[in-house]
Amino acid sequence: MANSRAITSAVFNTSRLSMAMENYLLSILRLEEQQIKVSVAQLSEHFKILPLGEGLGTSLPSVSAMIRRMSREKLVGISTDKEIVLTKNGRQYAEVILRRHRLAERLLVDVLNIDLEFAHIEAHRLEHTMSPYLEQKVVDLLDNPQTCPFGHPIPGSGYTIPANAITLDKCRPSNKYILDRVPEDNQDLLAYFVEKGFVPETSIKIIDSSLPRGIVTLECNQDELVFSTIVAKLIWVRP
Repeated sequence: MANSRAITSAVFNTSRLSMAMENYLLSILRLEEQQIKVSVAQLSEHFKILPLGEGLGTSLPSVSAMIRRMSREKLVGISTDKEIVLTKNGRQYAEVILRRHRLAERLLVDVLNIDLEFAHIEAHRLEHTMSPYLEQKVVDLLDNPQTCPFGHPIPGSGYTIPANAITLDKCRPSNKYILDRVPEDNQDLLAYFVEKGFVPETSIKIIDSSLPRGIVTLECNQDELVFSTIVAKLIWVRP
């Protein structure tokens, strides 16, 4: 709990950023979590799957312009190979926004009974308006939750990602696993996950995993599901 208060106070002694900048920082941090090298092109593609209400331009020139502005404000740095990295200050802001997004998801699902497939979209609307006071009230109400409903860690909660977690594309056929984290950005994919009960803490069995064919086939809740290795790389499981 003390850590969560430290994250908030460290950043919001200063004024808040614009909603657009908060979205950029949030997106950069989430792409980092997915072990994706962050570039202008990656951000442009990522913004295309965000809710339309976020109002982000997706063209390469508009993304480049915002990154240059954020670089001038010492929120991001740009490496010699054009990779975008968060500065110390930028990371603090990003962690606060990500924390509030995931707390909002938890509140929506656990308290307001919002359908899981809509929690991510609704949380985008709440993350920008949640004050430090309201954030702490949510934490107290939910008894300091450590993960969002999709299994991702809430910054400042003290959660440690399981050391034995691996991505779905690395699983062995015939072995059983527990779902640890699932991607939440693609709304169509998320709706499919929810429909099939493919959510954290669910048991699955790998039927086939073929990198040459680019697919992973598994059994979940007596259904056979097939994912491309691109999607499989975004799904985390543990033995």
